[in-house]
Amino acid sequence: MRIAIFTDTFTPQVNGVAKTLERLTRYLNRKGIEYTLFAPQNIKEENERMNIQKVKSIPFAVYPECRLAVPNPYLLRKKLLNFQPDLIHVATPFNMGLLGKYYARKFGIPLVGSYHTDFDAYLAYYKMEIISPILWNYLRWFHNSLKKTFVPSHETLQQLKNKGFHNLGIWSRGVDCSLFHPDDADNAIRRKYAIKAKHILSFAGRLAPEKDIETLQKVMKNVNEKMGDDVHWLIVGDGPLSSDFKANFGEHVTFTGYLNAPKVAQVFAASDLMVFPSSTETFGNVVLESLACGTPVIGANAGGVKNIIVNDKTGILCTPKCVDEFTSAIFKLLDNESKWREMSTAARRYALTQSWDQIFGKLLDDYADVLNIPSGALLKDGLPS
Repeated sequence: MRIAIFTDTFTPQVNGVAKTLERLTRYLNRKGIEYTLFAPQNIKEENERMNIQKVKSIPFAVYPECRLAVPNPYLLRKKLLNFQPDLIHVATPFNMGLLGKYYARKFGIPLVGSYHTDFDAYLAYYKMEIISPILWNYLRWFHNSLKKTFVPSHETLQQLKNKGFHNLGIWSRGVDCSLFHPDDADNAIRRKYAIKAKHILSFAGRLAPEKDIETLQKVMKNVNEKMGDDVHWLIVGDGPLSSDFKANFGEHVTFTGYLNAPKVAQVFAASDLMVFPSSTETFGNVVLESLACGTPVIGANAGGVKNIIVNDKTGILCTPKCVDEFTSAIFKLLDNESKWREMSTAARRYALTQSWDQIFGKLLDDYADVLNIPSGALLKDGLPS
């Protein structure tokens, strides 16, 4: 079987969609399933792979870290026809997704897609709520013509059902527990960033409005006022709010910038808690990664995050934007070591049940269902065309 994937984001871009698709392609490689992925070219390209086809792109004006594909339709059509896919998967609803949708209909190729980002929730952070009805109409048009739309969490599935979306299924997310795990990273991280504080708290994600950085900063100020030299924050990531964020904090905070996965794992393992106020997540990969490191998460009781954290068991869920709740939750766990250890053990135990192989195997079964072939057939013999 041959799968063509169309996406507007892929590595080396740093976001949940890009990381998930990168893992999917490596899984397909390992299982011997043929695929070609079409994505915008990035200015920071790394080693190319034969089955990753990059197209010209330009920075997105509102969000320069993102790229807008400017493909050559003739060349892309030629590559697609040479590959002869049995299935097309559109991972994003923009330029590349529209091209995948167009070619699927033109050549009669079964089409599925995935919904990764709560774009509507982002609008409030950019003062663009007025276009919400237009956005939902477009997304319904885009997804309801697909044979299947995969969403990462039950919360997102229910949201889309309520908005009139059809043919929905769950494609969850996993975590590599051999990479993200509790270890003796505390001393290495403390040496690297010269941390002497008793407690380390962390955040990982884009430093952008939709991650509710405003709430995070207020919580940090509250904690720092009370705990002073006893706490140090590690802020992992970068984005449009980076400069303003750094200007608001001096001591007790280290901004690491983007880190690769092994370094992020070290930060989580060295942290007492990960604080994640974003309420716009359709899943929340970094939350699961933190739990895999045995680090409880103080997160927003919204979106996909509420489907990952078991309140008062693996972390604490707080009302979105409620600074006092987040602050109190942090103090509650830092002041109760036995409760923290209990949560840490439960967090790691839960993460161990979230295997990427199991999740990708289910996705292949869903592909098989769309193509009306036996479930599991793809992994048994590759089902060559």
